Amino acid sequence: MKVFVAGATGAIGTPLLSALSTGGHEVIGMTSRREGLQRLRNAGVEGVIADALDAEALRAVLTKLRPNAVIDELTALPKNYTPAEMRAAAERDRRVRLEGGRNLQNAAIAAGAQRYVVQAAGFFYEPGPGLASETDRLALEASPAVSAAVRTYLQVEARVLGASELQGVALRYGFFYGPGTYHADDGSISNQVRAQQYPVIGSGRGVYSFVHVEDAAAATVASLESDPGIYNIVDDDPTPISVWLPAFARFIGAPQPPHITEEQARQSVGADAVYYATRLRGADNKRAKLDLRFVPRKLEWL
Repeated sequence: MKVFVAGATGAIGTPLLSALSTGGHEVIGMTSRREGLQRLRNAGVEGVIADALDAEALRAVLTKLRPNAVIDELTALPKNYTPAEMRAAAERDRRVRLEGGRNLQNAAIAAGAQRYVVQAAGFFYEPGPGLASETDRLALEASPAVSAAVRTYLQVEARVLGASELQGVALRYGFFYGPGTYHADDGSISNQVRAQQYPVIGSGRGVYSFVHVEDAAAATVASLESDPGIYNIVDDDPTPISVWLPAFARFIGAPQPPHITEEQARQSVGADAVYYATRLRGADNKRAKLDLRFVPRKLEWL
């Protein structure tokens, strides 16, 4: 299968390109920068430079290549994961996912692609008992940045799953960890934990669902031949931050994280950090295990 990957140099890009090539697919990666093109060539795949916000150029690229499937991993996230940098990047990221994604999907349709796979989020489910399945509601009534992100993801999913010309798949990934991610040994979050700048807030009862980027890549490849629809791509270990963060600190050789109150966190880092630490709900991966033969590794620091 000829597969076009947009956002091919992001966190999931490198393992995804490798998994696609290993699976025998013909892979073309898209990047917006010349240095990204060299990274693609170093990975042994064909690369193209294109701006997702340039609809006509994108249409020309895909019409020439005529891929069978398009994988949309478009994001504009900052290199460092901090509340301030995430806020600063939010509008650009939203535009890339909505406008850029729409341009990419329209180009895919014009080029005759049959399948479109898009990145979504498996950690923004509405709070409730137990783990959330794909049919549970997302958290529209949350803190400001979380609500805004949920609205973006819902628009993306509606666009992809509502297109009659394509078989649409939305992959609700958990928090990425592994090489090239915020939780890598040299990643932004790891560095904050070492500097004791990533505290447990309040009760720390917010439940996080993680996924290793290589496992996420394997599920993404499998989704090229699965039934269309939504899949939670998360590991088997949804865990409250009060448990996983101290364990993560030990794993990377960092001091134990400090504890602060919810009010202290609101004053210092804002309401969104409090929401993450106290309200997140873990996700269920049963559908992915059944339909995608998804076999995630155990969260390595537990």
